[in-house]
Amino acid sequence: MSAVTKEDLLFEAMKLPLKERADLAGELLKSLEEPPEAERKELWLDVAERRLQEMRDGKVREIPAEEVFARGRARRAS
Repeated sequence: MSAVTKEDLLFEAMKLPLKERADLAGELLKSLEEPPEAERKELWLDVAERRLQEMRDGKVREIPAEEVFARGRARRAS
């Protein structure tokens, strides 16, 4: 038995009536809103590791918390 591909699923989904396609699209979007906790942790770990590497490579610089908060206060005041 061969694996079903994304293209196969899309082809079949496009045969559905509009309402059913909209429902399917909604369910797929909802599945992206709240990934399982283990997946969320993995995604955040990937982000943290990438950002750490960017800092080590000198691509970005750290901004002290005081400066970040001062910028935020200044934006709110204007």
